[in-house]
Amino acid sequence: MRPVLAAALILMSTPVVAQLPSPPVAKKIPVVTTLHGERRVDDYAYFKDRTHPETIPYLEAENRYTDAMMAHTAELQRQLYDEMLGRIKEDDSQVPVERDGWFYYSRTERGKAYPIFARKRGSLDAAEEVYFDQNAEAAGHEFYSLGGMEVSPDHRRLAVLVDTTGYEDFHLRVKDLTTGRWIDEQLEKLSWGLAWASDNRTLFYMTPDSAKRGDRVWRHVVGEPRATDVSVYQDTDVLFNVNLSRSRNGEWILISSGSFTQSEWHAIPADRPTEAPRVIAPRRPGVEYEVEPGERVFYILTNQGARDFKVMTAPLDAPAAWTDWLPHRTDVFVEGVMAFRRHVVVIERRDGLRQLRITALDGGATHDVSFPEAAYGVFPGSNPQYDATTLRFSYSSLVTPTTVFDYDMTTRARTRRKQDEVLGGYDPDRYEVERLYAPARDGTRIPISLVHRKGARRDGGSALLLYAYGSYGATTEPTFSSQRFSLVDRDITYAIAHVRGGQEMGRQWYDDGKMLRKMNTFTDFIDVAEFLVRERYTSADRLAANGGSAGGLLMGVVANLRPDLFKVIVADVPFVDVINTMLDASLPLTAQEWEQWGDPNSPEAYRYMRRYSPYDNVTAKAYPRMLVTSGLNDSRVGYFEPTKWVARLRAMRTDANPLLLRMNMGAGHGGSSGRYERLKEQAFRYAFIIDQVRQGLVQ
Repeated sequence: MRPVLAAALILMSTPVVAQLPSPPVAKKIPVVTTLHGERRVDDYAYFKDRTHPETIPYLEAENRYTDAMMAHTAELQRQLYDEMLGRIKEDDSQVPVERDGWFYYSRTERGKAYPIFARKRGSLDAAEEVYFDQNAEAAGHEFYSLGGMEVSPDHRRLAVLVDTTGYEDFHLRVKDLTTGRWIDEQLEKLSWGLAWASDNRTLFYMTPDSAKRGDRVWRHVVGEPRATDVSVYQDTDVLFNVNLSRSRNGEWILISSGSFTQSEWHAIPADRPTEAPRVIAPRRPGVEYEVEPGERVFYILTNQGARDFKVMTAPLDAPAAWTDWLPHRTDVFVEGVMAFRRHVVVIERRDGLRQLRITALDGGATHDVSFPEAAYGVFPGSNPQYDATTLRFSYSSLVTPTTVFDYDMTTRARTRRKQDEVLGGYDPDRYEVERLYAPARDGTRIPISLVHRKGARRDGGSALLLYAYGSYGATTEPTFSSQRFSLVDRDITYAIAHVRGGQEMGRQWYDDGKMLRKMNTFTDFIDVAEFLVRERYTSADRLAANGGSAGGLLMGVVANLRPDLFKVIVADVPFVDVINTMLDASLPLTAQEWEQWGDPNSPEAYRYMRRYSPYDNVTAKAYPRMLVTSGLNDSRVGYFEPTKWVARLRAMRTDANPLLLRMNMGAGHGGSSGRYERLKEQAFRYAFIIDQVRQGLVQ
């Protein structure tokens, strides 16, 4: 028997403390409203106000209760943390990226929570210059995250966006890299997005509206007071979110504004930053597009007349005059385009897996970059050298660690620059990856990617953790995480359900999992779980489920629809109070997402959302064993949503299963910012799962 399994079995045989603490009981203060003829009672609406005298004490009580309920897993948590940390090479470095003769990279050091950003000039043998040590900058802060980092075109200045609360309120800092001194800039309450103009002193940044929607772009001259900054673009349509970047070829400042159904892009010449933005093409209902400046043309990725997108080109002086460059193909979903001086790379998805299609501009010869495994993820890097003939990308699978390649687009030679080293005796040959398809109730085939120990028995005796997201068209790639092997080595299969709502199988896959077809996301997950039980990969009393944010909504829905199918559910920062949140346009994200979930002010949308909203559908019945996590400073899914949900579950459920709420009082949507604290959070999550399915793990 392997030592890790033996230790796990010893831990699992330890009895739980007989006298369990009592969970906190939230006070009920009913708020009664009527919507579309339905009387709605919300007993816990007051949690939305963090200054309410009940709120913080209740959250603290929940944390104390969770700590007490998990106290018997302290040794298991420590073991899991040590295992996961033991697989990581703590002193490590990224593959340097060349830009104008400078080599930029980040590295980590043992015992330090954050990366160190460094560069070398001329060659990799040159002396290292540390231009931003996040550890030093984070000293004295419980939370410290970067929302952007841009070095000026002349490599003499650094601009960073810093968040010290987790609420994604950024402040701008600018550093003179020739002296190492910070310039006194007083720009706060900013949104995502930074872009340098070619003069190396003009910097574009963004601010949000009252609902934290990025809506305005400003032009700032470094060293000048903020009062002199100029607003260069504002989108007042609450359905649209603004983004900002500098083009890869360095010639344009790009401003995009998009909703979930249409787009509009503007461009400013980077060498003439005071010019007004030029519109590429005016927004049109149902037409989405993205812009990639290339050699004498704009490349346009669009769904105009192309459900799964196509690539068009437009002259720089007539950017609204689009011509087909890569026509629409019904069996290929086009995800992106990356232009170089002599090549164009198109990122495509076929049969649910990403491909790279490369076209030479001196004759049009096209070829694909092939990949060896049945399920994998591939991600092009930033590739800042527009003149390069080499494409950098990273590749991984559920068993192959992240590997960085340089691919010569002319000779087609592939050079492996680095594969992440996994310590602790990791051997990929001990594991097996499968790509399965589960039949949904409407006949659709739902892809599943899973990894388990090689030779694992399919007799229903193994535990399984099923993960999914399934919203916003976000694709969950079957990529590598060394942390998961703390589960897999304990005979817990890890599986990803590629449910509708993502874009794994194309745009229709996304459209069939949103708005008035959102129920497909939830029933797909249930159908995948039933398939895995039926095929004896696991059984209902050994099945765990996990999802976060919109994936946390999925967890809430399946807990209501099929509590009998899952023994354990872990819902991270879950979006569970759907109707109340979508009625409040003052909250971050709400207005834009009327095109994602629907507007409950519409009777039809309300009736549909009412069918699945987790908070509104809690009833008196037995629920699975549940862990719910959140962050007090979460600006994306307010802490009050999971808090209200747990309070209602406590008041109505008929079971005595564990129901735990863990609230991070000093972080936001992504949890802790430092790598060691994030590992502790994962160890806590895994300890809960292992502890709750432990009787299914004995071999």
